[in-house]
Amino acid sequence: MRPLKCAGHADTVGPHDPTKSKNSWEIPGASGDKQDAKRVKSIYKICPASAWREAERQGVFRGSPVDISDGFIHFSTASQVAETARKHFFGQTGLFLIAVDADALGDALRWERSRNDELFPHLYGELDLGAVTGILDMRARSDGYHDIPELAP
Repeated sequence: MRPLKCAGHADTVGPHDPTKSKNSWEIPGASGDKQDAKRVKSIYKICPASAWREAERQGVFRGSPVDISDGFIHFSTASQVAETARKHFFGQTGLFLIAVDADALGDALRWERSRNDELFPHLYGELDLGAVTGILDMRARSDGYHDIPELAP
């Protein structure tokens, strides 16, 4: 497995706590209160199937043009996927939903505030395909929305 190449420092929120259960991230709620925390084992990337097939050929996913421009790979939690699909992929066909083991990304994964002041997972580096736990089809409906499969948190 090739190590992730990381970009520069970024302000982060809710780092991985190694004293907690393996394969989970503690993400404070909007108030920052640990009682609002949730456990996140899987994160998700919406990706055109053609871009994902290219990543499989190369053995690494370097991100979409938007990811490359922003300097990190955008991910969503299970509860954020539907809104991300609506906002950024409405009406698009030929999409995959890539499930990733959050713990496998180590310190290159950072949780940062974004849409509606929610914390989103951002990967500062390449996605090693060894961290991928599933590849799901995202079916576009005739109304432009997508059928989102049941996702593990």
